[in-house]
Amino acid sequence: MLQSGHLYIQTNEVRNGIIHYLRAQDGTITEVERCLTGGAGAGDFNYRSHPIGILTEGAQSVLLTPDQRLLFAVNAGDNSVSSFGVSEDGKLTLVDAKRTGNIVTGSSGTAKSLAYAPSSRALYVLHSLGPDHIRLMAVDDDGNLTVRQERYSIAPPDKPGRLPTMIVVSPDQQFLLVGSSLDELPAANPDGSAIVWVQRNGRPHKISSNAPDPDGLAVFPVGDRGVLGEPMFQDAGGGSPWCPLFLNRRPNQFVLGFATADACSLATLDSDGKVSTGPIVPADTSIGRPSELCWMAITSDDQLVFATMTGYGYITSWRIEGNVLSIAKDPACPTVPGDGTFRGLGGIVGSSPNDMWMTSDGAYLYQIYPNASKLVGYAVQPDGWLEEVTSATIPYNSPQGVTGF
Repeated sequence: MLQSGHLYIQTNEVRNGIIHYLRAQDGTITEVERCLTGGAGAGDFNYRSHPIGILTEGAQSVLLTPDQRLLFAVNAGDNSVSSFGVSEDGKLTLVDAKRTGNIVTGSSGTAKSLAYAPSSRALYVLHSLGPDHIRLMAVDDDGNLTVRQERYSIAPPDKPGRLPTMIVVSPDQQFLLVGSSLDELPAANPDGSAIVWVQRNGRPHKISSNAPDPDGLAVFPVGDRGVLGEPMFQDAGGGSPWCPLFLNRRPNQFVLGFATADACSLATLDSDGKVSTGPIVPADTSIGRPSELCWMAITSDDQLVFATMTGYGYITSWRIEGNVLSIAKDPACPTVPGDGTFRGLGGIVGSSPNDMWMTSDGAYLYQIYPNASKLVGYAVQPDGWLEEVTSATIPYNSPQGVTGF
């Protein structure tokens, strides 16, 4: 096998670990090692047979530093973060594991997403439940972690129960963006399906963030040592702005994925932190709503965007031409069947695809299907279609978080 790179996936089992794969030039993968994180994953709590599982779903729960010397992993079960040293051959050595400072009070912790600012060596850890949604850690040269005292809420004052999803630092490290899905936790019907409508002031309202209140995207200015300023709550343009993902060649622009608006949009971040969004471009939702469009990846040339339709069991692709976003392939791959036990919020049976990772050349995309116990690798086609080239068996239901180089 001609080696091309490395791939890392978090099992998110109660005894959490990282699976390391060698990645060949043809996109195929071979497992090399499994390394324990020293922390607890969410385990089956992440499996959404009950709406409460939404608590531990987030993007970027596994993150490499830009120099590829360190790998961080969130341990959702006990609200801790692990750091690994990455050797020249891609192998991992556990350096440290530290609790974020947020106490675990229920069946699981709520730590879910990471962002790293290299200039300040600040590691931001996002939690589902507040008021301390964001906790900070300092990272030294060797990867040792020190918990800092700063803590921040990502919720507007009138929505203390907001559930964030993903945290990301802008390419210039001047701002930190936080996506969100819901303004409060859904209750459950007797059959386990989610109640996503509530009464407010005598009228029914969706609990999706930014629907209709235009405040679903939080933008924090970043100051010295990575300290955050006051958040700006802004209109994301659609319901449940789950995933903000910056382009590679236009650092002031990013794609927003909307979990309940079932769409993507191209947005711009100004130098003052103000966000302007373009038209939302919806996917086909004829089989039911919401699609739960969540995790995303962008090709290195910024021409194609791929997003999981988590409630459907497949991936859809969009094309970017200048400032125009359009559907490329919907779906962009065959549906991967699960075992029949996972249902999205819309009641559709699927394999619950979650995190994905795109190679730096945009040639291959790797997708986790936890309810199918599969990690699938695809060759990216110019028209936005995905051709399967490899797969690996992964633990059932729990895995979440994938990265590589």
